[in-house]
Amino acid sequence: MEATADRKLFLGGRLKRLRRDLALTQTAMAADLGVSPSYLNHIERNQRPVSAQLLLRLADTYDVDLRTLGQSGGPATESELAEAFADPLFQGLPVPRHEIVQLAEDQPAAADALLRLYRAFADRRARDRAEADVTGGAGDETPADRVRDYIQGRRNHFPELDALGETLADALEAETPGESFETQARARLLARHGLAVRTLPADVMVEWTRRYDPHRRRLLLSDTLGPSSRAFAVAFQLALSEHDAELTALTDAAGAPDEPTRRLLKVSLTNTLAAAVLMPYGPFQRTAEETGYDLGRLQARFGVSYEQAAHRLTTLSRPTARGVPFFLMRVDQAGNISKRFASGAFPFSRFGGACPRWRLHSAFRTPGRIVTQIIETPDGQRWFTFARTVDRQGHDAFTEGHDLAIGLGCELKHAHRLVHARGLDLAAPEITPIGPACRLCHRHPCAERAAPPVDRPLKVDDWSKSVSPYPFDDAANA
Repeated sequence: MEATADRKLFLGGRLKRLRRDLALTQTAMAADLGVSPSYLNHIERNQRPVSAQLLLRLADTYDVDLRTLGQSGGPATESELAEAFADPLFQGLPVPRHEIVQLAEDQPAAADALLRLYRAFADRRARDRAEADVTGGAGDETPADRVRDYIQGRRNHFPELDALGETLADALEAETPGESFETQARARLLARHGLAVRTLPADVMVEWTRRYDPHRRRLLLSDTLGPSSRAFAVAFQLALSEHDAELTALTDAAGAPDEPTRRLLKVSLTNTLAAAVLMPYGPFQRTAEETGYDLGRLQARFGVSYEQAAHRLTTLSRPTARGVPFFLMRVDQAGNISKRFASGAFPFSRFGGACPRWRLHSAFRTPGRIVTQIIETPDGQRWFTFARTVDRQGHDAFTEGHDLAIGLGCELKHAHRLVHARGLDLAAPEITPIGPACRLCHRHPCAERAAPPVDRPLKVDDWSKSVSPYPFDDAANA
């Protein structure tokens, strides 16, 4: 932010985006910052520059990294735009770095629009390559893609659902104090909604782990579900029974382009509300801070699984009670990514998998044990990460257990708050450099490389052999 001494900063678009991400009105944000609504309105319309004093208030009030305001214009960051422009699609049309920076800084909405177009193109191209032999090509962006992008656009934070979850959790405790959550939720479902819960054998449930029978007013659960998964299934049904109108309104406000996307989004939002009932924001955030974000103690305190607690950690963005800004990634043993969430910066490639140097993948070698690592991304940012395996919910004839790995991470500056970092030398740590997906990574040499970068020519001869299976000409970096 040194540039503020030399030139005026007009950050209206970025400030407006931050306010909307926090689900705040202009009046509410103005009150938080100690300025008038009209002054804030002028700033958002770029009629007034942002003062250094206001930037400091923003950083203090909302835990904003000032670099994200002064350098990169919102969700469409410089690194994401550079990643998109590295695609062979733009071969012969090099875009200088200063133009990418200017686009991200001065025209954030246009940058986001360009990035959205590229995402749709890249996703479709990947599906076409994988499915051409069967279908001859795939359709446009999938409902899962749209829901994932919408949730990430909100930084995985829905304050309205957190508030509903806390209220409902308090009501459950008042009605049946001292009982387990599942007992409390079952009692309320029966008393208020005439809905009973039954557990049935897996051969009766067949493919379903949870199924609602509206005719007999029954929630049917598979006996393959463990206690935490069963409690979450009951929480899901309770959330839907109590707050269907609010969930529907929030889904409609998202403007889903088709019915499958709308339905999938509503399920995702209901899952979010279920987590907020099981793990109410205030108690969960306080316990996380008091225990050093010890996942084991969070599991025991709230009766949830490791994955449920880890996922909840990525949602703690309430301005008045903010948690460590975590990112989360879930992979299977084949490297397929099935979850990707972040409450803060997200260092991994949006358009591919994770770097094989990250120990998320090696967690499968030590099932059930947490492995830690400090990594550095190509932009020089350093991150503390930890990962462990978990079991998949339910099972079929091919499930072996510990077949998923959950990776959590945060910027290294937050690591001192985590119990998992105790005993490590954070002042002079051992650091592993990583990159984005191999096809977008310029790190060389790298023995773990699985594919050459798409924008660098291969450099292969029969006189020598590199540690990398795909040596490439790195002159383009000069």
